[in-house]
Amino acid sequence: LLTLSHHRLPTFHLDCISCFLRSVASRARSRSRGGEAALSLPIRCFNSTPDRCRSDLVPVAGAGFSGMSLTSDELNYLVYRYLLESGYTHTAFSFANESLVTKANINGADVPPGSLISFVQKGMMYVEIEQHINDDGTPIDAGEEKLSLLLPGHVQSRDNEDKDETNDAMDEDGMEVEPSKVTTLSGHENEVFTVCWNPMKSLLASGSGDSSARIWHIPATESGPEAERNTQWHVLEHFNASSNEKAKDVTTLDWNSEGTLLATGSYDGQARIWNEQGKLVMTLSRHKGPVFSLKWNRTGSLLLSGSVDKTAVVWDTKTGDVVQQFHFHSAPTLDVDWRNSNSFASCSTDKNIYVCKIGEDQPVKRFVGHTDEVNAIKWDPTGTMLASCSDDFSAKIWSVKQDEPLHDFRLHTKEIYTIKWSPTGPGTKNPNKPLLLATASFDSVVKLWDIDKGECIHTLARHTEPVYSVAFNPTGDLIASGSFDKCLHIWSVKDGSVVKTLRGGSGIFEVAWNKDGDKVAACFFNKVVTVIDFRM
Repeated sequence: LLTLSHHRLPTFHLDCISCFLRSVASRARSRSRGGEAALSLPIRCFNSTPDRCRSDLVPVAGAGFSGMSLTSDELNYLVYRYLLESGYTHTAFSFANESLVTKANINGADVPPGSLISFVQKGMMYVEIEQHINDDGTPIDAGEEKLSLLLPGHVQSRDNEDKDETNDAMDEDGMEVEPSKVTTLSGHENEVFTVCWNPMKSLLASGSGDSSARIWHIPATESGPEAERNTQWHVLEHFNASSNEKAKDVTTLDWNSEGTLLATGSYDGQARIWNEQGKLVMTLSRHKGPVFSLKWNRTGSLLLSGSVDKTAVVWDTKTGDVVQQFHFHSAPTLDVDWRNSNSFASCSTDKNIYVCKIGEDQPVKRFVGHTDEVNAIKWDPTGTMLASCSDDFSAKIWSVKQDEPLHDFRLHTKEIYTIKWSPTGPGTKNPNKPLLLATASFDSVVKLWDIDKGECIHTLARHTEPVYSVAFNPTGDLIASGSFDKCLHIWSVKDGSVVKTLRGGSGIFEVAWNKDGDKVAACFFNKVVTVIDFRM
C-alpha cells in the first residue's frame, strides 16, 4: 500500500496528527452523510497553538526521506475504507466525493480490512513506548497503569478468540454450505454494493463501485464450477454523457414487476433504465446529488428516486420526463418506498418521514418520532403500515390514521441499518402465516417481530459484526442475513435456528432470494457475487 508516489506528506508535529485523527473520528461519529463538508486532505494543522507545531517535529512516514511513503490519496483511501467498514456508508460516499479518492489509482483489494485502525494502534503503541524510554534508551518505570494505550491490542486478541470459538461452533453444527452448492461470479473491479433478482427469470443484477452494473444469466439447474463456466453476463457501464468518463458507484438497483427493465442509481446523481440484454434505454437527469434509492411502482409506469440533494423524484418511464419533484426534506433523502401506484413515503437524515402523493404540493402525512437519522422505510404488503428504522436504535410502525407510532421497538443496542417485511399475512400469497418484521443492526443481531402481538419472537445472534442486509424467502419460512463478519446465515423463522451458513472472503453488503426460493445471492466487499443453490 505505502509505496509508489513521489508526492509525500510534509512533516507534522505529533499533536497535529493526533488532532487530525480525532477530527476524523468525530466526523465519522457524527455520520454527517452529506450534511456538512467532509474532511479531505492534504491535512491542515488543527492545533490551536502554532508555536507548538513549529517545535519538536516528528516525521510522518515517507516525509522528507526515502523509504516507506504515504500519499494524501492513500491516506484518504484509508479513511474512506474505515468509514465504509464501520457502517457509515453515506458518510463514506460523501467523503469519497469530496476527496476524489475513487479516482485515485489504488486497488482496494490489496488493502486489508481495518488498515487505518491498525496504523492508529501501532502509532499509539509507538507514542506509549516513547513515553516510557529515556533519551539514553533506558526504560522509565512508570508502573502498569500508564500502559493502558496498549490495551486495544489485547482486546482485539480476545475478540478474535471469541470469533474463532464462534466459527468452531459453526463447524461442529455441520451447517456449512457445501462447496458444490456455491457459484462465485467474478468480474467486478471493486466492491459490490447491491444485488437484485429478476422477478420473472433467472437473472441477477449487481451494482459495484467500479462504475458498472452487471446482469448475470444464472443457470437454473446448475451450481458450483459448472454454473460458473456456463454463466453469461452483460456489463452495464455507467458513463457521464458530457465527459464520457466513468461515473461513480452504482448504489441501488430495482427490476420492474415484469422483469423487462432494470433501473440503476449512481453516485453521479443520475438514474438509468436498461433492458434485460444490458442495453441502455434512457438516462434520467434531475438530481444534484447521489441517488441512494430507486423503486418502480407496481404497474411499471413510474419510477421513484431519492437523493442526497434532499429531494424525491417521480419519473415517467415511457418518456423519461419528471412527473413531480418533492422538496420536503431538509437533509439527504436516504430511502423511498411506494405505498400504491400514486403515493409513497420518503425518509431522511433530517429524522423525518413524509408520505407524499403525486399531484399534491404538500405531504399527506409527516411522521415525527425518531431522534436520529432514519435509514430505511418499508410499507407492509397491504400498504396500511409503514416500518422505519433509525440510528436512534429503534424501529417503529406507523399508520397514516394517527400521529404516534403503532409500535416502538427498542431492543437493539446500536443503529438499525435495514428492515424487511415477511411475505406473509393479509394481502400476500401466505395469508395464514403471521406478518413479521425483521430488523438488522450494527449490534450484530437480527430480530424478528410479530406485528399483531407487538413483540420480539426471535433474536438471531450468530453474527459478530454489523448486519447490513436481511431477506425473507418467498414462503416466509426462512430468512437470510449478511454481515461484515463475512458470514451469510440462513435461519428458520419458526424456531430461530441456523439452517445453513456460508463463510465468504470479505464483508457482505446485501443478500437476496430468487423468485422460486431455491437460490440466495450475496454481494461482497472483495468484488465478487456469490449464489447459493438452496434446493433441498
